[in-house]
Amino acid sequence: MLNVSSDQRLESVGIVDPASVFWNLSTAALYEEVVARREGTVATSGPLVFRTGAHTGRSPRDRFLVDEPSSSARIAWGDFNRPIDPDRFDAVHQTVVEHLRGRDLFVQDCYAGADPAFRLPVRVVTEKAWHALFARHLLVTESDRAKLADHVPELTVINAASCRADPRIHGTNSEVFILLNLAKRLVLIGGTSYAGEIKKSVFAVMNYLLPLRRVLPMHCSANIGSDGDVAVFFGLSGTGKTTLSSDSTRRLIGDDEHGWSDRGVFNFEGGCYAKMIRLSAEAEPQIYATTQRFGTVLENVTIDPVTRRLDLDDDSITENTRGAYPLAAIDSYVPSGRGGHPSQVVMLTADAFGVLPPIARLSPAAAMYHFLSGYTAKVAGTERGVTEPTATFSTCFGAPFMVWPATTYAELLGERLREHPTKAWLVNTGWTGGPFGVGRRMPIAHTRALIAAVLSGELNDVPTAPDPVFKFDVPLVCPGVPSDVLHPRGTWANPADYDVQAGRLAGMFAENFDRFAGDVSAEVAAAGPASGVSVSR
Repeated sequence: MLNVSSDQRLESVGIVDPASVFWNLSTAALYEEVVARREGTVATSGPLVFRTGAHTGRSPRDRFLVDEPSSSARIAWGDFNRPIDPDRFDAVHQTVVEHLRGRDLFVQDCYAGADPAFRLPVRVVTEKAWHALFARHLLVTESDRAKLADHVPELTVINAASCRADPRIHGTNSEVFILLNLAKRLVLIGGTSYAGEIKKSVFAVMNYLLPLRRVLPMHCSANIGSDGDVAVFFGLSGTGKTTLSSDSTRRLIGDDEHGWSDRGVFNFEGGCYAKMIRLSAEAEPQIYATTQRFGTVLENVTIDPVTRRLDLDDDSITENTRGAYPLAAIDSYVPSGRGGHPSQVVMLTADAFGVLPPIARLSPAAAMYHFLSGYTAKVAGTERGVTEPTATFSTCFGAPFMVWPATTYAELLGERLREHPTKAWLVNTGWTGGPFGVGRRMPIAHTRALIAAVLSGELNDVPTAPDPVFKFDVPLVCPGVPSDVLHPRGTWANPADYDVQAGRLAGMFAENFDRFAGDVSAEVAAAGPASGVSVSR
């Protein structure tokens, strides 16, 4: 429906007197609107390129949840979930409503969740055509026009990108606002054009709603083999999650956000939101191909103003260049967005201390421990002032997006692992033979061989040895990987140096886990390393 001067369906969220409302435009129609409104640039190979202005990434300190009775007791309040009063939310809502009066609006009716039993009907309202296109790519769309006419949203996201908050009046941190009202099922976004705020707000709402139905929401990728075996990959940025879950012999369920219910795994999304910086056709052929096709939305990628050619290596605007595209752009994907219960759960870490083995088998308790820890390490030079490896712990491998206490999600993971014959693994894609600056990065060929052995089941029954420091079980053999690589202490020139570094990292794990110690079982607490552990062999 085009050129609607007023629509009762938007009045339910307070929006009145818009100029025109463009309902559920197709990708091609949204292209026309983007070009006509000069919102972006068409690259020579077909994608649209946009600038997001001052904000080229998420604004975590500008994200608030409304502190209201129906949800407040369940929320883990803190740095990631910051409270705002209902009256302040209503004041921002009124500001947004007045801002949108008399403006053209774009509406996309979609779903979060590929499984009909658990999906959330979502309505995204935007003042920019390209944000509507982004939402169309990242959420699950409905092609049946008759069903679209009957769409009843259970969550509405209003993205008024050019609207600004007043911190003195609204109690926000700045002019930027990302406000989630779980009682009203309403999200307000303004002051930023970074499209990822739409996606992550919907993810946060799913992270709140699904545990109420005993479904585990996961910040992970997932793929499926020819025999129907599902694998799930957790991992923070830089651990290789996207690379290792992309496998020409397997089909992609999704690359970022999933649920694990009593029916199996399902994707939250209908598309992907991938980093584009220094992307190459050789290393990431399928993702690279999306930069050469009609429909892809590119954020802050450099484009030549004359030739309209892309420069994916240019980070002059930001390192966080992004591309959004539908899953159908990937050659081998699962159209249903669903799979069975995982056969394998892989937790990826890039250990810059060089002390973790390239692979370890995790018991359900150890899997819960490492899920709560969410460990990886930054290396020297990645951030100002970082001169040596620095441990990073992000609970559930996605702390900024988790709404409940982390132990809620860990308990759900433990339930799933005990209910099904799922194997869990910790895979180190970081350093071996010494820390960063001394050792070397784990060869990608070895990591791929390990992942292949995990997915084929070859490692399920191989003999293992317990690691005396970190307590998990380390396989003694793996096809395609030298046996000495599997045990990191032997790869160091001076094993005594390894002992010192391993004890140091073990202490960091223990210190970080202290905050969970009173909320987990003794078995889970005992599954990780203890500070002050003796490393001698």
